[in-house]
Amino acid sequence: MAGISRKYPMLRRSQAMWGSRRVWQPRLVFWAGAISIGLISVLFAIMADQAQALFHVVTGDDGGWRFYLPLVMTPAGFVLCAWLAHSLFPGAQGSGIPQAIAARHLRDGDDRSHILSLKLVAGKIALTVIGLACGASIGREGPTVQVGASLMLQAARWGGMAQARGLILAGSAAGIAAAFNTPLAGIVFAIEEMGRAYESRTNGLVLTAVILAGLASLGLVGNYTYFGVARETVAFAADWPLVLACGIIGGGFGALFSLLALKTMRRIRRWNALQPLWRALLVAGVCGLAVAAIGLASGGLTFGTGYAQARSAIEGAPLPWFFFAEKFAAGLLSMVSGIPGGIFAPSLSVGAGLGSTLGLIFGAGTGIAALLGMAGYFAGVVQAPMTAFVIILEMTGNHDNVIALMCAAMLGYGTARLISHEPLYHALSRVFIAEAIRRRRAAEAEQQL
Repeated sequence: MAGISRKYPMLRRSQAMWGSRRVWQPRLVFWAGAISIGLISVLFAIMADQAQALFHVVTGDDGGWRFYLPLVMTPAGFVLCAWLAHSLFPGAQGSGIPQAIAARHLRDGDDRSHILSLKLVAGKIALTVIGLACGASIGREGPTVQVGASLMLQAARWGGMAQARGLILAGSAAGIAAAFNTPLAGIVFAIEEMGRAYESRTNGLVLTAVILAGLASLGLVGNYTYFGVARETVAFAADWPLVLACGIIGGGFGALFSLLALKTMRRIRRWNALQPLWRALLVAGVCGLAVAAIGLASGGLTFGTGYAQARSAIEGAPLPWFFFAEKFAAGLLSMVSGIPGGIFAPSLSVGAGLGSTLGLIFGAGTGIAALLGMAGYFAGVVQAPMTAFVIILEMTGNHDNVIALMCAAMLGYGTARLISHEPLYHALSRVFIAEAIRRRRAAEAEQQL
């Protein structure tokens, strides 16, 4: 064997490479990180579902006095989440996707640790679950992205890996894939939304992370489609006007959500500057009270992620025609309140409600109208059309409507670009980048003194 190795230098180098601890240790740590993302994502999903179920048990569905408990529970929960996020888990506020995007732009490890860390993994999960237990209109998918990016960045530190930006991208993709059981959407999300460009150096990292996280998730909960299986198919001759309407109107509402969220949050940040904690708690309490009032007015439909409402619409049960407007307002208030929580699931719920309403107007089937509304509205909110239609295809298990969903998503994206030129997540990521720059400048000023 030694003689063969001397005769073939390439074989000798291959044996050295595969036998080297320096090669295997980083790989093992990376694989463990990807698997942990899948396992923690499943645990997070179970906790989130249990939190929503607890909220409905506590508030009751019989119309008695417990029905009005959200007027106390929801604002109190918002204030608690805002206080914990400000005091114990700074950097956990909001979706989590802007933090992951910002971390890819930051070069210093200390700057990244303020928005991606194991401490924030625990805080993000706990506070999102508390928010759902109090009736907030938030989702767990965006937080799962921050969790995945944090776990993978920590794996990079433990394994001595230098590809921090690529690993953050891989962790984010794995988080989306495990949260929705949508591996293709995870990869597309990494390319379109997180990276805004394809980086060939990280393609292996992203694919491997998605596969391992997906296998871990499948091992625990099996294969499933997030919203069940959509049975209806678009008939272009009859449904073409509906495709146009869902794309254009959905994109317009999605852009309006993004525009209102950005402008409102900028004003709140300026107003909070003098007394950051107390004013942040006041904003959270007021938003929580408004979310509770909307929830009571809707008969409890707008509390939580909106998953059940979206699924019922896809399965053909029409939603109240005004549901999308109520869910839109509840989601916007939950987002600007500053509590941890994502907008993926609430946005899909708004889109399903909008599509259901447009389906009633155009005389189309509720299921297909809900799908098209989801594609148009979601593409308008995040301005990522490929992610929008791929994630909806994978979540509904029906590939017969590919072209229709593509059209609705592209129309939604085009309409949104005319109204709001600033993609929501990337605009929010600049806030965290600016905070990192201010921290660094303040530290440098102290050193000079």
